[in-house]
Amino acid sequence: MDLLNTLVDKGLRRELPTREEALAVLATSDDELLDVVAAAGKVRRQWFGRRVKLNYLVNLKSGLCPEDCSYCSQRLGSKAEILKYTWLKPDEASQAAAAGVAGGAKRVCLVASGRGPTDRDVDRVAQTIAAVKEQNEGVEVCACLGLLSDGQAERLRGAGADAYNHNLNTSEATYADITKTHTYADRVDTVRKAHAAGLSACSGLIAGMGESDEDLVDVVFSLRELDPDSVPVNFLIPFEGTPLAKEWNLTPQRCLRILAMVRFVCPDIEVRIAGGREVHLRSMQPLALNIANSIFLGDYLTSEGQAGKADLDMIADAGFEVEGTDQVTLPEHRAGADAAVGCGSHEGGGCGPCGAAAKAGEAKAGEARTDLVAVRRRGAGTDLAPNA
Repeated sequence: MDLLNTLVDKGLRRELPTREEALAVLATSDDELLDVVAAAGKVRRQWFGRRVKLNYLVNLKSGLCPEDCSYCSQRLGSKAEILKYTWLKPDEASQAAAAGVAGGAKRVCLVASGRGPTDRDVDRVAQTIAAVKEQNEGVEVCACLGLLSDGQAERLRGAGADAYNHNLNTSEATYADITKTHTYADRVDTVRKAHAAGLSACSGLIAGMGESDEDLVDVVFSLRELDPDSVPVNFLIPFEGTPLAKEWNLTPQRCLRILAMVRFVCPDIEVRIAGGREVHLRSMQPLALNIANSIFLGDYLTSEGQAGKADLDMIADAGFEVEGTDQVTLPEHRAGADAAVGCGSHEGGGCGPCGAAAKAGEAKAGEARTDLVAVRRRGAGTDLAPNA
């Protein structure tokens, strides 16, 4: 395909495709899917080889959020039967992080529900960052605490945070349809605050909320303009008890096309398959590793993920290798000397997938697969061991 040859050439030169080219990727047929994956794979291997970066989520505070994000199981008014607890103590968070690090995670993402942190919350997270780094040598730490006020990003950086995550989630044109309690501009402002403070910015999207192809391209082009080091691609988990519970719009093929489009627009940026991969990619997950160079290990914020060992086996079986702590994630032209790179967490419960309950068989877009969504009952905030 001339389109794919053009996109590969542009990706190898770090050149931005046109909007029309990005839309054309999303419009390719199933017969062309393997060609799309192979083309995106050439760009991925050029900048990231065959390495896969592992990230691990620690949910510091679950539920109890005053925001109304429609995709989120922790939202105001959510009836999803998720774990709800207030702040973990620093040693509890560090112990939770250690499970992920022991499983091979290079980065720990500390997430807390809420509109944004108070100054007291920032102090609390600073103590947690110190505990995690003291007990887990060489680990990178990303914070995801919501909207930041002036000076808070600098304080997190001073406390040892390497990165900050705050996702744009969807296009500016449709953002008000998803959330009313804050704006798209608020999110952009927080990503810029993280950048300005010297934190590695991590910002991504959620696909499957009923958006159009144009919306997907809009948000990815906006992300490219913000220039984060990491772009997590989340696939909506339609949690029962949330406004988007009936939005089952994704197929594995659609997810692969979305990932490929993101890779072509962001060729040398860490692209992470984030929440929802087990639910929507299912048995096609290994193919997605040919496009993305980063995943989460184990469970998510409010729902269960694939067992850590299964993730490691999948990576090895697909011919990839886990990125070591002595390796720099980003290409040299992006990373710089100290290379603190991309985070990857998603603040809403919409990022939690389930693999353990997955059943064989192909679901069509629009067909509810509630059997695939398992609420997290283990790990942080419980007395049960995590599955990393």
